[in-house]
Amino acid sequence: MSSTTERGPGPAADPPLAELVKQLSEQSSRLARQEIELAKAELAAKGKRAGIGVGMFGGAGAFGFYGLGALVAAGVLALATALAPWLAALIVAAVLASIAATLALIGKREVEEATPPVPEQAAESVKEDVQYAKTRAQEGRR
Repeated sequence: MSSTTERGPGPAADPPLAELVKQLSEQSSRLARQEIELAKAELAAKGKRAGIGVGMFGGAGAFGFYGLGALVAAGVLALATALAPWLAALIVAAVLASIAATLALIGKREVEEATPPVPEQAAESVKEDVQYAKTRAQEGRR
């Protein structure tokens, strides 16, 4: 009679541990590859949709630009009913230039406040954390 530690060649016998580890490794690798392929496919589909959306925004921007041009022309024509056409165009151009200058100055100020592009609060917090850790380490040595 055989002892209980010996395994027979029958179907009821469990595979050895080395075989189980090998199967786990193969299945894990296959699963990781399949997950990567799924992620690639999903990102490709989302990228395509995002590209279409960006294209739509570009089209909207172009039509908005042309609409603004038509609005400016309408403003010039409206002023031209009361003034000489060249003077109407000059007034509209001066108003647009003043709006552009104001936006440029505000934008410049915002950019200057945002520079340098370093996370100053986070850097200060890290310095405080390092100092705290040094203090705690020195107290621990005493």
